Amino acid sequence: MTLLLGPPSSGKSTLMRSLTGKPDSKLKVSGNITYCGHTFSEFYPERTSTYVSQYDLHNGEMTVRETLDFSRRCLGIGARYDMLSELARREQNAGIKPDPEIDAFMKATAVQGKETNVITDLILKVLGLDICADTIVGDDMKRGISGGQKKRVTTGEMLTGPARALFMDEISTGLDSSSTFQIVKYIRQMVHVMNYTVMISLLQPPPETYNLFDDIILLSEGYIVYHGPRENILEFFESAGFQCPERKGVADFLQEVTSRKDQQQYWCHDHAHYRYVSVLEFSQLFKTFHAGQKLQKELQIPYVKSKTHPAALTTKKYGLSSRESLKAVLSREWLLMKRNAFLYIFKSFQLFVLAIITMTVFIRTKMPHEKFSDTIKFSGVLTSSLITIMFGGLSEVQMTIKKLPVFYKQRDYLFFPAWTFGVANIILKLPFSLVDTSVWTIVTYYVIGYAPGPGRFFRQLLAYFCTHQMAVAMFRLLGALLQTMVVANTFGMFVLLLVFLFGGFVIPRTDIQSWWIWGYWISPMMYSNNAISVNEFLASRWAIPTAEGSIGSSTVGKAYLKSKGYFTGEWGYWLSIGAMIGFMILFNILYLCALTFMSSAGSSSTVVSDETTENELKTGSTNQEQMSQVTHGTDAAANRRTQTGMVLPFQPFSLSFNHMNYYVDMPAEMKAQGFTENRLQLLSDICGAFKPGVLTALVGVSGAGKTTLMDVLAGRKTSGTIEGDIRLSGYPKKQETFARISGYCEQTDIHSPNVTVYESLVYSAWLRLSSEVDENTRKVFVEQVMSLVELDVLRDALVGLPGVSGLSTEQRKRLTIAVELVANPSIIFMDEPTSGLDARAAAIVMRTVRNTVNTGRTVVCTIHQPSIDIFESFDELLLMKRGGRVTYAGKLGRYSNILVEYFEAVPGVPKIAEGYNPATWMLEVSSPLAEARLNVDFAEIYANSALYRSNQELIKELSIQPPGSQDISFPTKYSQNILNQCMANAWKQFRSYWKNPPYNAMRYLMTVLYALVFGTVFWRKGKNIESEQDLYSLLGAIYAAVFFLGASTSFSILPVVSIERTVFYREKAAGMYSPLSYAVAQALVEFVYSAAQGILYTVLFYGMVGFEWKADKFFYFMFFLVACFTYFTLYSMMLIACTPSQILGSVLVAFSLTQWNIFAGFLISRPMIPVWWRWFYWADPVSWTIYGVIASQFGDDNRKVIAPGLRDGVVVKDFLNDKLGYKHDFLGYLVLGHFGYILLFFFLFAYGITKLNFQRR
Repeated sequence: MTLLLGPPSSGKSTLMRSLTGKPDSKLKVSGNITYCGHTFSEFYPERTSTYVSQYDLHNGEMTVRETLDFSRRCLGIGARYDMLSELARREQNAGIKPDPEIDAFMKATAVQGKETNVITDLILKVLGLDICADTIVGDDMKRGISGGQKKRVTTGEMLTGPARALFMDEISTGLDSSSTFQIVKYIRQMVHVMNYTVMISLLQPPPETYNLFDDIILLSEGYIVYHGPRENILEFFESAGFQCPERKGVADFLQEVTSRKDQQQYWCHDHAHYRYVSVLEFSQLFKTFHAGQKLQKELQIPYVKSKTHPAALTTKKYGLSSRESLKAVLSREWLLMKRNAFLYIFKSFQLFVLAIITMTVFIRTKMPHEKFSDTIKFSGVLTSSLITIMFGGLSEVQMTIKKLPVFYKQRDYLFFPAWTFGVANIILKLPFSLVDTSVWTIVTYYVIGYAPGPGRFFRQLLAYFCTHQMAVAMFRLLGALLQTMVVANTFGMFVLLLVFLFGGFVIPRTDIQSWWIWGYWISPMMYSNNAISVNEFLASRWAIPTAEGSIGSSTVGKAYLKSKGYFTGEWGYWLSIGAMIGFMILFNILYLCALTFMSSAGSSSTVVSDETTENELKTGSTNQEQMSQVTHGTDAAANRRTQTGMVLPFQPFSLSFNHMNYYVDMPAEMKAQGFTENRLQLLSDICGAFKPGVLTALVGVSGAGKTTLMDVLAGRKTSGTIEGDIRLSGYPKKQETFARISGYCEQTDIHSPNVTVYESLVYSAWLRLSSEVDENTRKVFVEQVMSLVELDVLRDALVGLPGVSGLSTEQRKRLTIAVELVANPSIIFMDEPTSGLDARAAAIVMRTVRNTVNTGRTVVCTIHQPSIDIFESFDELLLMKRGGRVTYAGKLGRYSNILVEYFEAVPGVPKIAEGYNPATWMLEVSSPLAEARLNVDFAEIYANSALYRSNQELIKELSIQPPGSQDISFPTKYSQNILNQCMANAWKQFRSYWKNPPYNAMRYLMTVLYALVFGTVFWRKGKNIESEQDLYSLLGAIYAAVFFLGASTSFSILPVVSIERTVFYREKAAGMYSPLSYAVAQALVEFVYSAAQGILYTVLFYGMVGFEWKADKFFYFMFFLVACFTYFTLYSMMLIACTPSQILGSVLVAFSLTQWNIFAGFLISRPMIPVWWRWFYWADPVSWTIYGVIASQFGDDNRKVIAPGLRDGVVVKDFLNDKLGYKHDFLGYLVLGHFGYILLFFFLFAYGITKLNFQRR
């Protein structure tokens, strides 16, 4: 078993991925890798070996057991079954009777393709996941298992399979040291008993875990510095002149000894002058070292291929047959659908509501069918139904994209062939399509009064069903191709637009310019439109002779079909159905291809800054001083540093708390297992005190309630009940004032992705330092904090999204600390500041923390797997056990002697071994196992100890207000006045938008595209108006121009606001600003970008369509478009602020857009709307915009146009007034109406952001 060590970005993951045959596609690879002498082309490396990634990608809705069961079912059992049958044969021949229990276990592990299996239970137990086996994994909005448990699920997912070579990347992130030890110990047994080949990279392996390994590979800057037995590694470095000090973990020493900054402190020859030994020199030295020479010799002898066991290398591509794979994937997708049932039920319900609206607008009593003019209403209702059904497929884009990351991971590890996932999704959507379209047709057909007769009814149902399937297939394909939300939403709308524009309704076939006619023939919606129109208008009741001579058809129905350029025979229906099925098949095949051949979008890269060597050598010497200060507590030097350090004073506070209890409602999963209580207690009777200038550690196994206690003390909980007394220097804690003097570094680093490090800090300081501090002092202070946290070299790096782009985990962590430090708080809470970091990064972060404490602040950290030197840089400890109870609270002492003495005094507790990590030791001796063995309860022992009584006295002492002190109070709730808050927020939002090209560049690109498409389709239509049909075409142009670009804007903003909202929750909890100022800033930046968008659009579109060049008309047009984009974006922002998740938001946007669409005044004009729905016309912002544009352009037009049935034609303005109800003198009210909508949506957005909080803690 090999341990891979190395500082961050030294190439550990790259090496592991290459060894499993999955190097990054951008890398050039030379050299060769063989398994048992076979190269990659001779077998499937993905199934012979597995790579456990450091990123946790899981379906948040599945429970832990289901996740592991699924992966075990897909990966199959390899050669286990064949082995077992061979074993049984040999036993029979030799006459051996196996132990019945072992025999049953062996047989159970060799069962293939079943839902559950004994292996899953075994792995759950080993990884300590049995306590949360039936909890959902959870994601950013759903609360599931803890971070450490997620990490273990990622590991477990790969252990369930039959692979014999395991490469595990940083599996210990977020685990406490005893869990890590247990897992590595289990893997070690697999290695030694079952001959596995394992390489594990760990960030901060504690000594006892380090000692479990046989071999060590030390990697630095892409070179192998050492590869050989663990026993010889220190000998190698001593031969190079470096020695590992006592009380220092060997692993930490190894990671630091190759780094330029930390090397000097380990130099052991005093007489010889120290010089820096580079990584290259080390790797040269290793080649002459005896372990290195032995390695060289072994590599020269080729491996004899015939020695390979036939089952060692997997030559089958998948663990299951195609049919079994499909079954497994189907059952999982069905499970995910059941977990998301609310979404599907909501969508069907929404369709039902739209059906009710549609049928009451177009009710049969108001739908005559005698004259040619009656066809207008029917065509309106047919088109509106079609749009509703097409829009129904839009949320498919989001659902596809949400599943992609997990799908790519499982596809690359050959869980199942890519097509099975696609086929499963296609099959499962069929019944939903059928239900949705049946509901629609059954509810509306009779009430609207379509052509009577069962044949017509079923044909319409078939046409809608094909349309829905076609739309769903099209959007699925878009999701799989475009992979990111922002791009997919924008493009999704664009495709919808093209399909709709050439659907034969907005602009008849005869009016389409010759250069666009191909668009008409390839638009799937044109065929749907043809199918339903032919089906309706060839019915016997439309066979009335027509008076229209100009069209030249015998009946009203045929005349209509001809005027629109549709097919005019019954054959047209079946041709259209055939075409739609063709599109459906085409889109689905392309979707399967996209799933099979596309690779996932981005991978994260770490930012490496090149500093000059002189710079490093200068800082080198001071670093050792600092590090020695960290380990030896405070001394004169440290104090001297801090007093010259910070420019801003602060008031120290102590925090004491007594008898704290915290309850949450009992989760439904646990009630189902038979727990009867209504609430679950997470903290029970916790007492303690944190003092200024003292660094306190909160330690406990995963799930002991460390983060819970911090959240309760910091006032960050949004649900549950809290009991107990919390005091600040003797005064009862008030959350408003407390938020101003405290900082809280969350375990997840939440930052706005599109600003730089420096901007994040300036922004935080601007809002959180008191308003007396002037700008220069503030900037100096930010610089000081940056150098304290050692972020000065990264000041201009973009933050990026975690795991995708931008800063590495450790840099992000330091940014989180810095963001809180610039607030100049007196009390700082840190949730696992070192999880996810290697020893060196952890040392840097701890140095940051220690520097902070030395300034006299009160600092509390929860911590998972502290190494000796990290653990001993703490002054006090609060140790918790499962169930949220305290087992120790007090000082650590030098070399943790006070802590060790306390535990060793308990009868039966073994003495600590020499050089053993006290943190690990104390977790081991107080574990539930040890308690059961000694039959004691450490929480009871503590509650009855002298230590507890002295702590109670301390708490009593601290809860008396010191003489001459007063309770902290601030004149205002926030440190800046509302104007400054708005300025700071707007500054940050503008910076952030400017650096977000995927969203804004996309937006302008789309605007130009839309303008060009509309401009060329409706080329010069505004100039030459001759007939009534031309006016309808223009109305269609304006309707499409307004509605589609607006809709596209409102979809593309959803993900942007959604990401910012999580950051907003953090900043609101920290009391940085009033939510109103945030709302103003976000709306302002959106308005500026929308205005630019409106102007750009107007300039392009206005000229191409050929409207009149008059200043008032031009500016009216521009005003209405700018206002329109603004209310569309504000509407989306309002929906995100008022709904818990982005997907629900997008479903609601689609829902309201479909309604706005019906009443926009194009599908059915205002005079035709039944009286009981007229109010909705006025409540629909889109109709105001269309009214405004038409009235301002043509409301005063005195030209005459040809109209059917009138010999002398009709004046344009009279036509608009009588047929459509548009008056020119209503313009002033329209302008006011637009302002009204913008303000209304803005206030609702501000209200939602202020009053509602969807983060569950």
